[in-house]
Amino acid sequence: MLAGKKILIGISGSIAAYKTILLVRLLIKAGAEVKVVQTEASKDFVSPLVLTTLSKNKVLHDLATNDEWANHVALGRWADLFIVAPLSCNTLAKMANGICDNLLMATYLSATCPVVVAPAMDEDMWHHGTTKRNLALLESFGNTIIKVNAGELASGLIGEGRMAEPEEIVTFITAKFFRNNILKGKKVLVTAGPTYEPIDPVRFIGNHSSGKMGFAIAEELYMQGADVTLVTGPTYETLVYKGIVRRNVTSAQNMYDACHEYFADTDIAVMSAAVADYTPETIATEKVKKKEDSWALGLTKTKDILFSLGLIKQPHQFIAGFALETNNEKENALGKLRNKNADCIVLNSLNDNSAGFGFDTNKITILHKSGEEINFELKSKKEVAKDIVSFIISKIYG
Repeated sequence: MLAGKKILIGISGSIAAYKTILLVRLLIKAGAEVKVVQTEASKDFVSPLVLTTLSKNKVLHDLATNDEWANHVALGRWADLFIVAPLSCNTLAKMANGICDNLLMATYLSATCPVVVAPAMDEDMWHHGTTKRNLALLESFGNTIIKVNAGELASGLIGEGRMAEPEEIVTFITAKFFRNNILKGKKVLVTAGPTYEPIDPVRFIGNHSSGKMGFAIAEELYMQGADVTLVTGPTYETLVYKGIVRRNVTSAQNMYDACHEYFADTDIAVMSAAVADYTPETIATEKVKKKEDSWALGLTKTKDILFSLGLIKQPHQFIAGFALETNNEKENALGKLRNKNADCIVLNSLNDNSAGFGFDTNKITILHKSGEEINFELKSKKEVAKDIVSFIISKIYG
């Protein structure tokens, strides 16, 4: 999403400036073109040589050097986004009140692109009334403020005022300013992870699904502009983008109920969760003790979420199902495609090395109701998610 984007970074005088080194590195790695403007005070915390080396552009810090003028107007018009990180209390006051006494401020006042600031200061400064007023002024001018974190500060205090981490800043700007809009206005439902079917208060029937594939799909759909709701079973996975609505569930019945709650308002549904096919007939209210040599557990079928949604699917809705198979893979997947009124089935096999549950990679085949079949090589699940979402987009707008 950041490839080819022009990012201008302004660095003011704060100990947090050391973090900007990694921020520059992450932006360059993401394919962005980066230029840096520093205040004189910030040079005490981070070397212009380091930033020049990493950004591959000469760092600017003076309005004029010898006979050469730093064209702050051109610089402010060059960027797609201007990030001031860290934003010190001093530079915040200057930005809020239009004090133009250095190159960073001259560039800010000339900028025609969106401006984002990542404040960094001690807790007492952060909570001071003047700071709050200046932040409000800055925001009223159309600038975007990234929330500070809480933790250990340079003063030794524990509290609010830490600059957001570089990874957080990159994620924030990507989601806010560089999402695609091809799916803008589309509401999407994604399921992910396993379900746990309770046996007693401490035991359950489950599977090895990590939820990685579903989370990657949800994030890719979000970055294509969709409004995404993710219904997920128990998982350690976390969402990168805060704009995705997350609904945590536990059992197959929980997931069934949640899906039917959202489906009527859904344009696209991607059912990637590994939902249990069976659940115990009865759930013990107390922990079952180990007394007998054997234990017979009665099971009953869970409700088929994909099938139930297929029954009520409207012409404008697109449903993608998943099939994880161990034998007769294509035949079983095609049967699922026909019987469940899905638009496509994403097939993957446990017979493929490094694919399936728990891996960071996957190998899929997409089977469409038209008879189209597309095979993909083994890729990271993030890349697989891009393939799946690209296929869905092609069918919706094709």
